[in-house]
Formats: sequence, structure tokens, C-alpha cells
Amino acid sequence: MKKTTINISPHIFSTTDTKRLMRGVIRALIPAVAASLYFYREKALWVIVTSVAGTVLTEWILQKTRKRKITIGDYSAVLTGLLLALVLPPAIPLWMSFLGGVIAIGLGKEVFGGLGCNIFNPALLARAFLMAAFPVALTTWTNPVGVDVVSTATPLAVAKFEYTVTPYMELFIGNVGGSLGETSAIALLVGIGYLLYKKIIDHRILVGFIGTAFIFAAVANIVNGEIFMPPLFHVLAGGLLLGAGFMATDPVTSPITAKGRWVFGIGCGLVSMTIRFWGGLPEGVMYSILLMNALTPLINKMSRPGRYGVKNGK
Repeated sequence: MKKTTINISPHIFSTTDTKRLMRGVIRALIPAVAASLYFYREKALWVIVTSVAGTVLTEWILQKTRKRKITIGDYSAVLTGLLLALVLPPAIPLWMSFLGGVIAIGLGKEVFGGLGCNIFNPALLARAFLMAAFPVALTTWTNPVGVDVVSTATPLAVAKFEYTVTPYMELFIGNVGGSLGETSAIALLVGIGYLLYKKIIDHRILVGFIGTAFIFAAVANIVNGEIFMPPLFHVLAGGLLLGAGFMATDPVTSPITAKGRWVFGIGCGLVSMTIRFWGGLPEGVMYSILLMNALTPLINKMSRPGRYGVKNGK
């Protein structure tokens, strides 16, 4: 008969901390940032600077005012500002990107009690606020520097409303219209590969999100009887790679159980593709992640494993 030894927690030791995780994600975003600077030059630079300034200053001021420990040294505010910048259009007025940083920290993080307590992804919550308050500015796109052959509309908008699919190579490289960080698929894939290699993110949400989107698009095209938006196009276009790799996998706002993460990723894919195919907007990644963020507590509860030695909850 085998003996079971039970000790007090903690049972798992790790040298990984918040600061190291945040720096790891920032490193993974370097290719996407570099691509945005290459294609949009100073426009991208100033959007990034103002967004990060908004998040860092807001966190410092709020924590200083409330006499709480200053945590800007853990890079979480920097990462939030960087992610926000990458989901904004390059021509957005700089005061709006700064305001987005203020909203991301003020309403998306500190109002819930700080890092680890927030319900929604702060960067996406800020973008949703800006989208509701300034829809024209958030849907005004510009061509990358030196590119004249691509429409200023995003590839998803062109496909949905003009029935024209942007060539895969354009999407792969990134010389298309769109938000700063979503245009270059190769840059995002390199970053996602780094996150997986370093085990910073869980593959379940990523695979569930992208896999569901791919299968959904394939089935929808078969049902419709025409393939004007192929499955691979949906993976490469818009914010799906950025959202699946860097937003949906946020450990604070996503489920903690393995089964729950599959449910979360699949749910994000279903909502995103429903909006893309039948919604009034060409893109649905932001709303899908925020919706699933709201459902995370329920998913955690329903996917919670039973206690050791307990059967059927008794």
C-alpha cells in the first residue's frame, strides 16, 4: 500500500514573479513594435510614447494619492500602455492615446484594487471606451509609409464590404492598413513563439481561439456556398493573432483551470467569428475577449476540479 505524505502549502516553488513575466511579454512584443515603427515611423512612435506615458503616470498618481505601494517598477503599467498602443490606429490624436492610458489604469485596473484584481483586460477596456467615445478616430486608417497600392480600409473591412481579399503575403509582412500591432502576422507569430517557448502563456487558449476561428470560417464558407473570406485569411487579418497571443492569454483575466482555458479560447473564437461574419463591424476580437473576461468567474467555477479524496462533492 502506497503512503501519501501531506505537507502544508506552498507545494510549488518558482522563481517567476510579476516583473519577470511582464518583461517577458514586452520582449515578445518587440517584433510587433519594430514592425509598427517600420511601417508607420514617427506616428507609431508617438502613439506608443503617449499611451505608455498615460498608463505609467496614472498608476503612479493613483497609488501615490491612495498611499499605496508604487508598483510601476513591475512593468505591468508599461505593458498595458504598449498593448493599448498596438490596438490603436496610427493616425489617432495623441491626446486620445494618452486618455486611453488613463482609462486603462484608472477604470481597467486600479478601480478593482490593482494588478491581479481586475476583471477585464485593461488595454482592451480602454480601447472599447475610446471606440464608444470617438468612433471616427478609432476607425480612421492610414497606409504604411511608402505603400500606395493598399486601401486605407483594413483588410477585414475590404473583404466584408467590398468582397476583396488582401493577398496573404501583404498580411504576412504587414504593409496593410490597420492598428499598429495587428498588421504584421510574421512579427506577431515570432512573439507568440517566444511566449510559448518561455512558457509565459498557456497554449490552450491560443489553440482554442485560433483553431475555432479557422474551423468556423471553413464551415461558414461551405454553408454559404462561396469562399470570399478563406479561413487562413481570418487568422492573418485583423487583430486575431494579437488578441489570441497577447490579450486572451492574460493570466489575470482568463480562467485558471486547464478545461476552463479551452472553453475560454473556444468562446473567444466563436464570438469573434460571429461578429466578423454577421455583425455590423468587420472585427470582433476585442468584444469577444471582454465578453469572455466577464464569464471567467463562471468558467472557473464550472471547471473547478474536485478536492482530493472527495467524490461527487461529498
